[in-house]
Amino acid sequence: MNINNNAIINAQKIKDILKDQIEDEKAILEILSKAKTLRGLSIDEVAVLCAIENDQLTNELFKTAEFIKDEIYGKRLVVFAPLYISNLCANECTYCAFRAGNTFMKRKSLSQSEIARETEALINEGHKRLLLVSGESYPKEGFDYLLKSIETMYSVKTTRGSIRRINVNIAPLEGEEFKKLKESRIGTYQLFQETYHEETYKNVHLKGKKSDYNKRLNTIDLAMEAGIDDVGIGILFGLYDWHYEILALMQHIKHLENRFGFGPHTISVPRLEPADQSSVAENPPHPVSDIDFKKIVAILRLAVPYTGIIMSTRETAQMRRETFALGVSQISAGSKTNPGGYSNEDSHSSQFSLGDHRPLDEVIKDVMSMGYIPSFCTGCYRKGRTGEDFMDLAKPGLIKLHCQPNALLTLKEYLLDFGDNESISLGDKIIASEIEKIPEANRKEATIENIKKLKGGERDLYF
Repeated sequence: MNINNNAIINAQKIKDILKDQIEDEKAILEILSKAKTLRGLSIDEVAVLCAIENDQLTNELFKTAEFIKDEIYGKRLVVFAPLYISNLCANECTYCAFRAGNTFMKRKSLSQSEIARETEALINEGHKRLLLVSGESYPKEGFDYLLKSIETMYSVKTTRGSIRRINVNIAPLEGEEFKKLKESRIGTYQLFQETYHEETYKNVHLKGKKSDYNKRLNTIDLAMEAGIDDVGIGILFGLYDWHYEILALMQHIKHLENRFGFGPHTISVPRLEPADQSSVAENPPHPVSDIDFKKIVAILRLAVPYTGIIMSTRETAQMRRETFALGVSQISAGSKTNPGGYSNEDSHSSQFSLGDHRPLDEVIKDVMSMGYIPSFCTGCYRKGRTGEDFMDLAKPGLIKLHCQPNALLTLKEYLLDFGDNESISLGDKIIASEIEKIPEANRKEATIENIKKLKGGERDLYF
């Protein structure tokens, strides 16, 4: 399969839409009103919102995003950690410290025993969901190295638990490889286009397989054709004008919805951060201000209300806090971006600089102090509520019947196994309050009963 990239991204259409775009208060307010119906927005409507500059209209945008976030996700924030297994890479991406030409990078590919130690360290911090990340080159085993690594991560059991779901952020694969990846019980397959602007893409991806813009753009289709119905896409903001990028992202989403009946499960919104020996990362060609970054998150929440938005530890703790209400539904916590980083502090093999260095426990306390529910839930993956099945439950609002109770159960489990007095006090208040908000009486009673079972020593309870 090789889809012409023009069938996915129509650059001329984006340019035409943006060319005459001005801030139109009447149109903006009408679109914000429509967005509250939770049906999403068209590309043209997104473009209108991208023109917002006025402070009052910006505040209205943010209020609308907060309304939608609360309606669909409530106060839940899913928590995960990345596990970097290798920084080997054959690509030359000018913004990335892993690039092949960075001779200062200490190259490392973890052995299976090292992967097991890293996994154990994350389990013993309280994590249940991991994102396997690798540079786009592997040891001599090739693709089998990834499959072995996933098997190893799932196999690790400690007295404090195990990993329940592994998502992956890895290089494009071929059809049969995607089928094997699906069989390895992954959750989401992530692949970021980085920039949808083709000329910029070519300028920052100088060599290696990743330099093929069209191949990368087609890969999500390949994954979905192979049966992976839970995919994540993203943009590295700062490489090109964010107005163009967000409209191109919408075109990609619409293409997937038209072809497969549903779009991505998640969107990631990283901004360029300093990376070892990268002048591009140090000086982004199209820097995104903090206020524009918050607009991006808010606009995406309105445009694709049922798609998760992931905020990584690239951003500072304060910026992460400010985006929770605007639409973020998943966050990484206690992250390291170098292979072996959870058992040593070798920063010379990291992919990029972090903005939030806090350990998991500190992040959990902070999230709870703001009234949010940290969730380690993996129920949807294990119950098969992915892809079109997930959207069939999400759009009529039925997914809340599962997500809210499961979030509370995973939080209670975390508090019992890892909480100190402060986190237990914060968490138990949130749990008691949120149980009362469960609308279905039978589900409320079942949640209370499962809380009792957790206190009695049972684990991994979910709906």
